[in-house]
Amino acid sequence: MNVKSIAGPLAERRARVALSPDSARPLADHWRMFDFAVLTKPRVMMLAVFTALVGLSSAPVRLDPLTTLAAVLAIAAGAAAAGALNMWYDADIDAVMTRTAMRPIPRGKISRFEALVFGLALSGFAVVVLALATNLTAAALLACTILFYVVVYTAWLKRSTRQNIVIGGAAGALPPVIGWAAATGDVGLEPIVLFVIIFLWTPPHFWALALNRTDDYARAGVPMLPVVGGRAATTRQILIYSGLLVLASELPWMLGFAGAIYGAIAAICGALFLLLARQLNRSIETDRRTAHRLFVFSIAYLFVLFAALLIDHGSGSLSPMRSSHDDRTGASVRAELLPGAVRSGCCTVNFSEV
Repeated sequence: MNVKSIAGPLAERRARVALSPDSARPLADHWRMFDFAVLTKPRVMMLAVFTALVGLSSAPVRLDPLTTLAAVLAIAAGAAAAGALNMWYDADIDAVMTRTAMRPIPRGKISRFEALVFGLALSGFAVVVLALATNLTAAALLACTILFYVVVYTAWLKRSTRQNIVIGGAAGALPPVIGWAAATGDVGLEPIVLFVIIFLWTPPHFWALALNRTDDYARAGVPMLPVVGGRAATTRQILIYSGLLVLASELPWMLGFAGAIYGAIAAICGALFLLLARQLNRSIETDRRTAHRLFVFSIAYLFVLFAALLIDHGSGSLSPMRSSHDDRTGASVRAELLPGAVRSGCCTVNFSEV
């Protein structure tokens, strides 16, 4: 028997193995897992987790590492669930938009039913885990955030009003509030300030993106401001919201939640944000670069701002206001331990008691 007579059958056997369904299944499963991961909108999820972590670290109560990990995992799962349910509902318009046409559902990699089940299962998992690991207040806030993003923004506002991203931005601004609530069981002034910052950041961020995607949104029938209001009205609104954002970003320093270093960083980044917004407002119709520059910088802006807050709180430096908050917290605990003690009012809201 010569070499050729042996090599021929071996080659045929390898070809049959390579083309067999059993050998192709692991690769298909791998890509299917990747498609489900894409459904979760990983970049949006990471931003939500990061801002929630800042809210968690800003709280006067420190959770143990295991509870913190469980809380972060639950918030990540909640953000992932919202992204999956958003893609489930928006599959029809995703298919006609260039930016979203390659998502798993329009490509036929995942069915809408599978995306719906996946999103609902993740939602239930996230809320239950957060409730068991921390408290009902945080779990209720997470559930409301998912519902608001999917029902109020995705199913209603997105296709019906030019203010869709303004009102819908409340969902994306809630993670730091959830993080704070996971640690404390209530909602205080500091997480509300963080909510306001993200809420005001959302319109200029997304409108800067939409300015270069006007044809996409028009083709899909989504009434984004650049589509129905035009470029001039959009850039003017971006400038207004940018100004409000810069003012709001100084609130943590002004109210004593953060130190002078944060205040300086917020001022410098805010000045750059305003400069780019002003350049966009004065740019010509065909200039796409100014909108893209603002969009890219807005991502870095929010990250730097919240990273500065995270470092400020992580350094262990307590402002007078935070110290007074801790004193009030300690006083309320001591009051609960004393029989017949009269409990005073507090500036925070505890939803678990409502």
